[in-house]
Amino acid sequence: MTAREPIKLVANNKKAYHDYFIEEKYEAGIELYGTEVKSIRLGKCSIKEAYVNIDRGEAFIEGMSISPYEKGNIFNREQYRKRRLLLHKKEILKLAGQVQQKGYTLVPLQVYFKNGRVKIEIGLAKGKKLYDKRESIRKKDAGREAERDYKVNLR
Repeated sequence: MTAREPIKLVANNKKAYHDYFIEEKYEAGIELYGTEVKSIRLGKCSIKEAYVNIDRGEAFIEGMSISPYEKGNIFNREQYRKRRLLLHKKEILKLAGQVQQKGYTLVPLQVYFKNGRVKIEIGLAKGKKLYDKRESIRKKDAGREAERDYKVNLR
């Protein structure tokens, strides 16, 4: 039995945790072409402005940037093209029903390699209000202060 290779993180969407309450997380594959995978291996991928859309029973990610591979010449695809996500039909139907509810959306959280395959973690998210964001910042600052005080007391 071979040892599984560790998960290699390629892109992370920290802004999603700031702007949304993440209620559920799902792992999905992405339908990619060879030069896109090579470009992702080099770390040239961004999901900051991306979002997930469900259309006719299929899930797609739009706005995800994968820079063209330098040695890819004619095989390179468009940088911001719509890419299909590989999810089970039941998961897609469940997500479609939940997104219909007011205030819910699907956001990409991170892109990573798992056992040599490109995976994306998407989250079912509900938007935060401005006062929720302020509260999150306040809690984070209080945690940093407590950690700093703890380090000072240890010395």
